[in-house]
Amino acid sequence: MARTLFLVLGLVFTALGVVGAFLPLLPTTVFLILAAGCFARSSPRLEAWLMDHAQFGPTLRAWREHRAIPRPAKVMACAGMALGFVVFFITAHPGAWLALIVAAALGACAVFVVSRPSASR
Repeated sequence: MARTLFLVLGLVFTALGVVGAFLPLLPTTVFLILAAGCFARSSPRLEAWLMDHAQFGPTLRAWREHRAIPRPAKVMACAGMALGFVVFFITAHPGAWLALIVAAALGACAVFVVSRPSASR
């Protein structure tokens, strides 16, 4: 039962990661890291496919082996968070407290991303 759940979650996370590769506000790598973790518990074949993927594999291996994020990915992640906040602020017209809470949450995520070691891709 658990293996099936991990397999389904892995497939869902992979689909979200692929969609995120084309939509700038949806993260790719985070979903693929989650997918690889799920596949490690359910399907070694799919895990190997993801880890050996020409486009996504190097980033996933860098994360798994060194908890590292390539510098271009850091720039894109922080730019995406900043753009996401601007879109949120302009379209939702949040009150000051909500805007501060969202800014603080995104800022904390950006600090986490920037504080990881840089991986060479």
